[in-house]
Amino acid sequence: MATEFATPGPFAVKDCALIALATGKQATNLRELRDGIESVPPGSIYYHFWGGHLAARSSEMKYGNDFAAWARFNLHHMRAAERLALVDPMEPSAIEDLRRELLDVVEELLYESSIVQSVEPGDELDFITSQIIVFDTGTRITRPEELAAAIGKMSLSSIFYHFIDARRRTPERVDDFRSWLLLQGGRHEALAVALSHVDPYFSTLPELRDKLSALFLANLGGAP
Repeated sequence: MATEFATPGPFAVKDCALIALATGKQATNLRELRDGIESVPPGSIYYHFWGGHLAARSSEMKYGNDFAAWARFNLHHMRAAERLALVDPMEPSAIEDLRRELLDVVEELLYESSIVQSVEPGDELDFITSQIIVFDTGTRITRPEELAAAIGKMSLSSIFYHFIDARRRTPERVDDFRSWLLLQGGRHEALAVALSHVDPYFSTLPELRDKLSALFLANLGGAP
């Protein structure tokens, strides 16, 4: 008997906002950075890696995350900045694994030096946590070809929600675009594989939107 694939429902385009919330915790040096990373809620780790994308904070984008940017521009600790910038949030499978990797880096830095330098007053790192607020845009897409045409026009926060945040909230760590394409009976597996190779971490959201749009159009017809 031939396998039949159920017709997937429409792709519901969502939008979002990442709301920043104070934790009351600060760091003035690497010891306090370690202690803060160890104790803040998971939403804080998430915010300090991804909040800069939605806010388009240029210094954090250059160094990848708030911890590395703070080490470079406030603590003036180049070695710490370089090592913290190498921590890729796409690699660990969960926030707690990412927290452990950060702690390992900071503990190595502390082990290597007996002198713990501190920032000037006013240059402390404020640990921020976050809550994501999701909005339904009301837009529904029924065919992959329609999605190809729509991606280039989506808001940057929609791209963030569907391609970045989805990997945090789904057990399979798969973005929403791939999840929906894979429900189409295997017809768009090549496109899904190509999307899996797109790393959003070192791209701005406009760059990421352009990459995704180009991939969809190249695979489903049309020109970017």
